[in-house]
Amino acid sequence: QVHLVESGGGLVQAGGSLRLSCAASGRALSTYSMAWFRQPPGNQRDAVALINQDGTFTYYPDSVKGRFTISRDNARNMVYLQLNSLKPEDAAVYYCAAGPETVINKSAYDYWGQGTRVTVSS
Repeated sequence: QVHLVESGGGLVQAGGSLRLSCAASGRALSTYSMAWFRQPPGNQRDAVALINQDGTFTYYPDSVKGRFTISRDNARNMVYLQLNSLKPEDAAVYYCAAGPETVINKSAYDYWGQGTRVTVSS
């Protein structure tokens, strides 16, 4: 069992940056693949960044590739998402998730945080 808590969301102007953090407690985070998902209002929850257990593999969809960076610090049980060059369409609630596989399917993730909201003004 692992408990996840996101932080770092907020209001930012288009073109700006934010750094989201996900703090884990319980079982060691190194056991899990981690992911960040986002859910805009009225839309489904989609993956925006994946990272495997030791951080040697990452994945980003084309919509965020080159702008978002996922990283992890297993010693501190932390996962991060750096968001750069933010666009209004990036506005959403961002969730971190933990699971056994590094995949984009949200059903593969067993543990979820409560989410942190990112708002981007144009």
